[in-house]
Amino acid sequence: MAILVTRPHPDNETTAVALRARGFDVHLAPLLKFEPVAFHDSGETKYGGVIVSSANAIRAIVPQLAELKLLKLPLFAVGEHTASVAREAGFVEVIVAGGDAAALRDTVLTSARDKRLKKKSTLLYLAGADLSRDLAGELGADGFDVVTQTTYRMAPVRHLPREVCDGFAAHGIEAVLHYSRRTARAFLEAARGEGVEISALAIPQCCLSENVAAVLREAGATQVTVAASPDENALFETLERALRTRLA
Repeated sequence: MAILVTRPHPDNETTAVALRARGFDVHLAPLLKFEPVAFHDSGETKYGGVIVSSANAIRAIVPQLAELKLLKLPLFAVGEHTASVAREAGFVEVIVAGGDAAALRDTVLTSARDKRLKKKSTLLYLAGADLSRDLAGELGADGFDVVTQTTYRMAPVRHLPREVCDGFAAHGIEAVLHYSRRTARAFLEAARGEGVEISALAIPQCCLSENVAAVLREAGATQVTVAASPDENALFETLERALRTRLA
């Protein structure tokens, strides 16, 4: 069975390896392109911790981490994948949240209550250019001073690979995996542009969260499923259930 992965590079390669280990054929169509944004910090602010809601926020500033003197600070990662990238970059104290922005906020608040983090400390939020949630504002309402620094942007890719278009036309792709609202929107725009929207939406659309799923439902997809929790293993389980249901 062939599965389409819309996740950006390089994370899509990790996903492909995991899917192939489960016996799937994989097509890759990264629909967002990673672009680092120049990072500038005066160095005068004393941060009490770092917040990261995407692994790409860390990848974008890896060459500057040593001079920025951030590696000794506690880092709050949105999920285990981001935490793994943070550790590889040299962060020592990494606190892992439950996989989405709400869980990340709650993890910071819990750390403050447990006195692992000073309530009035200034936090550095390494973020993308497009944010789906005002995490800084929510933490600010709870007494934190949050400095948001945009370190990267994700630019939409306008076209699907030819083999993917051919796969939709021949009904050779069995399902699509969606990891974010932005990749879901980019998928829809690319499918429309290539003239394969009807066949692309006629198969299971497996989504990491309800927010992602809403984009596909609004576009008319009827076989939309949502992972039980915002992590890849849960998404794979959702994929397998969707395919079993389709074949029943």
